[in-house]
Amino acid sequence: MAEIKRKVAGSLLQSKAIILEPTKPFTWASGWLSPIYCDNRVTLSYPGIRDDIKVAFEQTIRDHFEMPDLIAGVATGAIAQGALVADLMDLPFVYVRASAKEHGRKNLVEGRILPGQKVVVVEDLVSTGGSSLKAAEAIRKAGGIVTGMVAIFSYGFQVAAEKFHEAGVQLVTLTDYKTLIQMALESEYIRQDQVELLEQWRKDPSGWSGV
Repeated sequence: MAEIKRKVAGSLLQSKAIILEPTKPFTWASGWLSPIYCDNRVTLSYPGIRDDIKVAFEQTIRDHFEMPDLIAGVATGAIAQGALVADLMDLPFVYVRASAKEHGRKNLVEGRILPGQKVVVVEDLVSTGGSSLKAAEAIRKAGGIVTGMVAIFSYGFQVAAEKFHEAGVQLVTLTDYKTLIQMALESEYIRQDQVELLEQWRKDPSGWSGV
């Protein structure tokens, strides 16, 4: 797993799916200032990286969960990722909308879930965990048994860990914040004196005020 973490972290930095700007923080939609910006959909534009992530997802699912009956992607960022994994594993696929359609059958889950099917949920990014766990709950309400969730990356916020524990959902990520920072340091993307700043933000993202 350590090899996968380093390889995926390197790919996220190489493709600029993750950008680190400790001295020029971004502003998230929530209003939080952040020295990191993540958009893992960018990886879909790089066939080699896209394939590596797909294969890493399959290996991670096989290593950590019993064989699922179904793969579910979370809209919108993980629809393509989940479909790629389902195709590789020759499994059915569904995806979970951010909100139910306002017309037609008013679906929240698109695709077919049979009662009792074991489902692994695929996410591209986990931040506070709210939207990810909302998707897991939608799968449960549709009759599926959520055996776990896999994601490309997580910031490792304590609030997310607590939410996943309370919901009874095991989360496994292809890479993590610690590995990303280490790879960024080794590749001279960031300096040693910026590491502490990045760690301060991760420990208290809502209260972090920048440089």
